[in-house]
Parts: sequence; C-alpha cells; structure tokens
Amino acid sequence: MSPSALRPAPLPAGPAPDAAQPAALRARLASHIQRRGALAVLVLMVAIASATSDTFPTWSNISSILGNNAFVWLLALGMTFVILTGGIDLSVGSLYALGGVLGAYGAHTGGAWLAIVLPPAVGAVWGSVQGLLVSRAGMAPFIVTLAGLLGARGLLQALTDEGATTYLVPPGSAFRHLGAGTWTPVLIVVALFALGALLLTRTRFGATVTALGGNENAATLMGLPVARTKVLVYVLSATLAATAGALGSARLGSGVTTIGVGYELTAIASVVIGGTLLTGGSGSIGGTASGVLVLAVIHNLIDHYFSQYGSAFTDTVNGAFLAVVVLAQTLLSRTRQTD
Repeated sequence: MSPSALRPAPLPAGPAPDAAQPAALRARLASHIQRRGALAVLVLMVAIASATSDTFPTWSNISSILGNNAFVWLLALGMTFVILTGGIDLSVGSLYALGGVLGAYGAHTGGAWLAIVLPPAVGAVWGSVQGLLVSRAGMAPFIVTLAGLLGARGLLQALTDEGATTYLVPPGSAFRHLGAGTWTPVLIVVALFALGALLLTRTRFGATVTALGGNENAATLMGLPVARTKVLVYVLSATLAATAGALGSARLGSGVTTIGVGYELTAIASVVIGGTLLTGGSGSIGGTASGVLVLAVIHNLIDHYFSQYGSAFTDTVNGAFLAVVVLAQTLLSRTRQTD
C-alpha cells in the first residue's frame, strides 16, 4: 500500500472567515431591528410630531396620551406572555369590561376592598379554565379564548340586566383614588410592566415561557413544566385584564358595559409591533411597552390631523401598520435563519 493511501482524507473546508462575518453581522442586525425597531419608530414619530405641531409636546397632550388609556395597556402586558408561548387570548377585551363592572359593583356594595379583590379573583378563575382547556384538553387557544370572549360578555350582560343597570363607584370611595389624576395610573402601569420584565427575564417561569414558544417538543423533552406554564400565562393574562378593567372603572367612576370591544386586537397589535413573534419564542416586555406607545401616538396624531375621518381611519392605519410590521418580522426571521 502506497504512503499516500494511508493519509487521512482532507476535511471539508468551512466558510471562509471573511464570508462568515457579513452573515453574522446581518443576523445580529436583524435581531436588533426586531427587538428595538418599535422604540426607534417611537422616537422618530415623537421627534417629527414635536417639530411639526405646537400642541403635541404640551403637557395636556402628553397627559392625555399617558393617562387616559394607561390601564388598557395592561392587556398587552398579559398578552405578551401568552403570545410568547405561541398562544393567543381573545377574551381580554371582554374580561376588561367584566372587571370594570365587578369593580364598580364591589365598590357599590362592599367597599374598596371588594372592588380590589373581586375582579382579579374572577379573572384568575376564568384564566385557569381557559389555560386548562388549552394545556390539558389540547384545544386550540383561538377557539378557547373566543368562547371566553363570548362567555365573559354574556356574564357581563347578565350582571347588568343586559346593560340596563350601571353600577356607580361612590364618590368618597378610596377605590376611586387608584384611577385619579394622570400619574397614579401611569405609576401603577409602569410598576406592573417592570415586574413583568423581571418575571420574564429573571425567573425560571420566564425562561420556560420563551422555551415553550421556541419549541414545545424540546421544552417537554427537557423536563420543563409545559402544561403548568400554559395555564399560568392564561391566568396572568386574564387576571391583568380584569384588574385593568377594575382600575378603569375607578377612573371613570362607573362600570361601563359597552367598553372593551376590540381591545384584544389592540393588545395583540401592540405586542406584535413591539417585536414579539406571533409564533412565539422571541419578544420582550420593553418591546411591548414601545408598541403600546407607538399606537397611542398614532391615535393621538390621527385625532389631531384627521379628526374629520373618525375612528374608521384610525383602524385602517392600525391595520396597515400591523401588516407592515408582520411582513418585516417575516423577512427578518428569514434573514436570521438563512445566515
């Protein structure tokens, strides 16, 4: 046998370092755009609006943006955890309205303590049922939470005699102070978003949520509590939605039965605009915060410049903006996978 026959076969050549660097750079750039694109868009929108409008940077306008709908943003916080697992929760808008009625009812009949305890308790039970149906019965989240949407709205109608009864929060109730002014709602929302960020990034539960959305089969093989995590994210989402509704009733002074319609779509749009993938596995609470502020600024600008077209124009812009974001996410995901 010749000496050349004993030589080991040459290993296949890998990608040249010069060729690999641009691919890695593109992947990192795509990741940064996905995670922080909403913040960049928000800063750009605020800068342009401040430069072109005298009323936009005023305190009255800023307080209107931050304070009036602050509690609605809690729906997006809970939705972030659900979407990160690859699920969806369509019931949050109805639970927001139900929580508002329960909060006003509690303040009217039992005082501030009942107004504070009753809505999140009902929300937690509601979320537990939805989570068990998704995780244990294997039902599709879309179907389960759609049924939850209809069920919560039906319970709301039953509690208010089909809208004929409106529960009022007593003017002297301590419960009303939770929704008063501008800074109280904002501080409550900021604190809950901060806790949500810590929960997602600094706990085993948060790591399991992300792993579950990335690959459920792999998460199961790793021994992670997949079923329990699914239940908990729906409990968290429903509890936050009902609590937000109760705080909203404290601000309004009554339980409004017609509120909350379409809020679930706004929450989903905020989460997706903030960079969380609809397929799950990637996203952040900071991105969601940027997403809700982007939509809030868009609504404010439309009200300022295109008020004659009404809410229909706002929905059109929201839909178009969301479609562009989803398309961008798809392209960025393909770039990362290719590289």
